[in-house]
Order: sequence, then structure tokens, then C-alpha cells
Amino acid sequence: MDRYRIRPGETLRLAERSTDDDGGLTKDEGKERLKANTERARDLQEQLYAEGQQALLFVFQAMDAGGKDSTTEHVFGPLNPQGVNVASFKTPTELEQRHDFLWRVHAQAPPHGLIKVFNRSHYEDVLIVRVHGWAAPDVIERRYDHIRHFESLLADARTRVVKVMLHISKDYQLERFRRRLERPDKHWKFNPGDLDERKLWDDYRRAFEVAIERTTTEAAPWYVVPAETRWYRNLVVSQILVDTLEAMDPQYPEPTFDPADYPPGSIA
Repeated sequence: MDRYRIRPGETLRLAERSTDDDGGLTKDEGKERLKANTERARDLQEQLYAEGQQALLFVFQAMDAGGKDSTTEHVFGPLNPQGVNVASFKTPTELEQRHDFLWRVHAQAPPHGLIKVFNRSHYEDVLIVRVHGWAAPDVIERRYDHIRHFESLLADARTRVVKVMLHISKDYQLERFRRRLERPDKHWKFNPGDLDERKLWDDYRRAFEVAIERTTTEAAPWYVVPAETRWYRNLVVSQILVDTLEAMDPQYPEPTFDPADYPPGSIA
């Protein structure tokens, strides 16, 4: 997955990155690999839960209609729900606005043994807030530092942080918006306000580029994943998940008793 990973010091130009890659695979091949990844992730998740010494935080960001909900469903939905939680961050409440911008986020960080998925995240405070000018430029600048330090703190506490931007084009977004209007069962997903945000596409793209460049680190890397070929998007994210869990190398804990003292045939 190195070609999708953004390295520290790398210049990011989203306009130059593919949004509809398929990795040279067929759809059937992709689905078979996704199935294998899902089985491997389930095993690793169980080990992570049993070990109880590490945690994984998976952050999704995207333009509107980028596929955050769908990716979460397809990649994390098949895992044991006892070991996975999802948090979404919408407009801050009055109480949340009276605290620093990371206050509500830190409270959602996963405890050891669990995987947490952020569907939108603390990055909204350097994306939409930057685009609309809801905070002064010097405040936004300091927030990049705060985010890096926050994620470094999580890493020091044995929480692995992985951040994924689901990358789509402006034309693809329009197609998805139209689909939501054409299908009655998708009307609930359409927000007229998204059309206003769409007018700011270039501003958002630049905000993403700056945020990713400023906050990708070895401990908390960013990946820019092409998201228009949805089966391939799911495969790539699942591979990042498996690769990350394997690097974490969770282990089943040693038993607190001698199994030889309890032959299976001797217990009743």
C-alpha cells in the first residue's frame, strides 16, 4: 500500500492522483482478496481484544459523497462488533465549543483491545473550519501542531493511528448526488447544503492537501485511497487494516493456569 501512503515531507497534489484505480484486478479477484482480508482481520482483531495491550484508531475523511459510510460498513462491518466502535463528529455542541477542539475527540479514543473508526474527525477543525474562515489563520496553523502532538500522545499510549482520505473527483461527487435524488431510498442522504459546499471544491482540496502534508507522520500516516471503484476502495482499506494489525502483532495472553492440569476429558 506504499503508493497510497503519504510520507513526511512529501508534497501532495490531489489533482495528480487517480480517483478510480482498480490495481489491475478484476472485480471478482478483488472480492476474493477482500474476503481473505476480512478473515485475516477477524483473527487479528480477536488477538488484539484478547491481548488488551494495544488499540487501533482508523480515521476516515473525504469530500461529501466520498464513501465513508459504505467503506466502514464493508470493511469493519464483518468484524466482531464487541471489538469495533464507530464515532462520528458533527457540529460541536454548545458544551463542546466551550472546550478545546480536541476535548470531544480524546474522549472517543479507543481503549486497549479495541478498534475505533472515526467517520469524520478532529480534521474537520482544519478542513471546513479553514475553508469557511471560522477560525483565524494563526489558530489553524497551531491546530496542525496540536493534532500531531495529540496523535503522538496516542501512539505513546500504544494506540496505532491510521488516517485515510477517500479520494473522489468532482464529477463523481455530482453523480452520487444525482443518484441520491433519483432513488427515494437515498433521499435521506441528500443535504441541499452539500451543494453550497461543492462550490468550494478547490478550497477544500487545498485544505486537504495542507492538512495531510502537515500531519502525516511515521507514527500516524495518511493514505490517499482512490474511492470511485468501490470494490477496489474496500480492498485497499482492508489491506491497510490487515497490514497495520500485522505490524502491531497482537498476541494471545499466556494462560494464568497450567492447561495440563485440566485435560479436556477430565472436566464436566
